[in-house]
This record gives sequence, structure tokens and C-alpha cells, in this order.
Amino acid sequence: MKITKLTLLITLILITSCASRKEFVYFQGEKEIKTNTNFEPKLGQDDFLNIIIFGCDEESLKIFNIPPSATNSTNRGYYVGASATQGYLINEKGEIDFPVIGKIVVGGLTRDEAADLIKSKLNVYLKDPKVNIQIQNFKITILGDVKNPGTIQVPNERITLLEAIGIVGDLNITAKRKNILVLRTEKGKNIEYRVDLTNKDFLNSPVFYLNQNDVIFVEANKTKINSSNVSASSSMVVAIASLLITTINVLTK
Repeated sequence: MKITKLTLLITLILITSCASRKEFVYFQGEKEIKTNTNFEPKLGQDDFLNIIIFGCDEESLKIFNIPPSATNSTNRGYYVGASATQGYLINEKGEIDFPVIGKIVVGGLTRDEAADLIKSKLNVYLKDPKVNIQIQNFKITILGDVKNPGTIQVPNERITLLEAIGIVGDLNITAKRKNILVLRTEKGKNIEYRVDLTNKDFLNSPVFYLNQNDVIFVEANKTKINSSNVSASSSMVVAIASLLITTINVLTK
């Protein structure tokens, strides 16, 4: 009889495992999906830019370059640490205030497009200038049912949702892989995207490549939520019982 029960238990576990496989395996489907790798983020409000101008006349370049600071420190790893203290902050109109030139609208442009725009304005003052732009505060945030939730600083300004998930240690086994929420700000509006990591179509999603300041939320499944509720209820019961026992002991002494 015991052997029969054990066999039934093992069979149930195997059946459950087979049934739940679709909930955990990424990129299911037979068709081949090709991902567009020509991605470059566009600059937007609150991006903090480091802009360096190069050229032949070093003396003339000084007025266009912010002098280096001993206190300037940039985190070159993934997790957020000290940020750069000098640079150009894009305002709500998409503008930066550049030396000599004044206001320049760079919001909505890629880094290369912004560099070409600044170069065209510098041609009046410099001979064959070169412009280098880096986004100093390119970061994304992952919350919810992952191993190590938090904010990630991206040093190379290019990261996929999969890479971000890998950096935080992957999703927990209790995470919902079919309903990942990505919050993105576009043209001053908050846009919601829903992603199914178990479907290959995700590779062509507009959030396969993440933009700066994207927020990813991973929802826990019902089993984890219910177990958390049971645990909380149990803790409350234990606390109330302990209080009652203490009160009875005090009153009966």
C-alpha cells in the first residue's frame, strides 16, 4: 500500500512538471525570429550628458569643454554608485545650454545625430571639430519577483531586457514569465508594455532593447502570493496567541 501511494505521488509530480513546463521555458515556438540589432537610444528629458569637443587648436577648445574635476567620478560598473558631477542636463524642452552657442535642442535625437548637430554649430568657431557624447545616467530599474531587484547603471548605453534580467540573477521560479511589465516614458507620457518571455515573438518587441530610465516589474504567481498571505496570517495568529498566553499568566499570578 505504501509503495502504491509513493508511486502515485511521483506520478503526480511528473505530470505537474510536464504541465508547468510552458510556464518556465523561454522563447518557445518553432518559427525563426530575427532581431533588429541596429538599436541606438534617443536622448530625452533628464538625460545627463558628457560632451567632449576635440580639434587641432587646444586653446580654442577650452571654452567649449568643461574642465575635469578631481571630484568627478563615474560608475563604470552595472550597479549604481557615484555619478558624474559635471555635464549637461537635458531640460523638459529637450535643450542643453552649451558654452558660447547657447540653447541646443537634442531631445529626440540619437547620440550621433546630436553630435552632428553640435558639430555643425561649432564649425563657425572651430576648424574640423570632433564631438563625443556619452549618456552618464543611463540606468534601468527591475522590481518584483527577481533574485536581486534594484537599479542598474549601464556603462555602454545598450542593454536588452534579457541582459538586465541576467544581471539581477534571473527571475525567481515563482515569477510570471508571461506577463512582464515594462514602463517607459515617451514624449512625456508613461507607456506600458507587456512581455511574454516564453514566446519567441518577444525578440521583436519594442522593449527587447531597453531605453534609459525604463522600469521593469516582474509579478509573482498566485502560489507565492497565497503562501505569503498564509505566512502573514500564521505570524499574526502566533503573535496574538503569545499575547493571550502572556496576559493569562499575568492575571493568574
